[in-house]
Amino acid sequence: MEKTAPILITGAKGFIGKNLAAELANRGFAELMLFDIDTDPALLEQYAARAAFVFHLAGVNRPTDPAEFYTGNRGFTEHLLTLLAAAGNTCPVTVTSSAQAALDNDYGRSKREAEELVFAHSESTGAPVFVFRLPGVFGKWCRPNYNSVVATFCHNAANGLPLQVRDPAYALPLVYIDDVVRCLLDTMEGLALCDRSARPICRVHPVYETTLGFLADTISSFAENRTKLGVADMADPLVSALYSTWLSYLPADAFSYPLKMNCDARGSFTEFLRTANAGQVSVNISRPGIVKGNHWHHSKNEKFLVVSGRGVIRFRKLNTDEIIEYHVSGEKLEVVDIPTGYTHNIENLGDTDMVTVMWANEPFDPDKPDTYFLPV
Repeated sequence: MEKTAPILITGAKGFIGKNLAAELANRGFAELMLFDIDTDPALLEQYAARAAFVFHLAGVNRPTDPAEFYTGNRGFTEHLLTLLAAAGNTCPVTVTSSAQAALDNDYGRSKREAEELVFAHSESTGAPVFVFRLPGVFGKWCRPNYNSVVATFCHNAANGLPLQVRDPAYALPLVYIDDVVRCLLDTMEGLALCDRSARPICRVHPVYETTLGFLADTISSFAENRTKLGVADMADPLVSALYSTWLSYLPADAFSYPLKMNCDARGSFTEFLRTANAGQVSVNISRPGIVKGNHWHHSKNEKFLVVSGRGVIRFRKLNTDEIIEYHVSGEKLEVVDIPTGYTHNIENLGDTDMVTVMWANEPFDPDKPDTYFLPV
């Protein structure tokens, strides 16, 4: 679709709407017609007449009166489709419904009735339609203490509040907002995954099957990792998405956290990150003329990267006399591997502090340090 095509988004200020609008802007769509509950109602008729594509995301899910389910979900959908038909606009319409549309409650019935209107609109006008029945959606900008347990858990954990879990084994499916937006945008390219029924339902993928207990434990661990220097399992896509979500709920005065600096006359050594499977990252600061190291390892291995200052890293293989030197500088970033079986040191040759980022293949264990003093 042309980037100049006008795109109508209803529910544009909602959780999904804000994320979708941001990504459409990222992709270069220049004219987004954003409609929400506080938009001048008269504008909807103009938008419906001009739209080249409609994302209908508006709806009601927590009303004070159940009758509002029907006016907000079925009723508003009918109004939008009527305006499109009256304008002779047969542009594609993508709609977010709910997995509860399969259930017999007011919310589910109102969503199912809205779906039926959308399919009837397609049958009568020929407009392509795409209906997504969404399970629980989580991600940045979702309102806590409303209708997302992930948003509530992330908000509480980020603000030092308790997480309440009535049934840790309670199972629930979830989809991540970035995946929702991607799949919604796929409908613009004809790439949506939909079933083959007469009135097809499209799906977001992947869907994460999880439990309340796992969510609570995982989200709580993110805050704990700041003091333990741990890193979440980013190889797990659900954990990675949860971590990105949790970060978005941090208070503005809590983006940073202190590290313990081990300081002496030579400079300092500070652990930055400790991981279960990918080793440890530390920052070493050496004063001018200072030599650090003079030790070797059986299996522990490291990578040194001098990012400021200049110095030399020296090596000597055990039971030999040859000394190998690598001159390093923040002016030319290069990684130096520290092989096993070589005693090694690093000396600051400059007039200012030398800063070295150090990676070790395993977190330091004082009970098994695998570090043996031996001058180079």
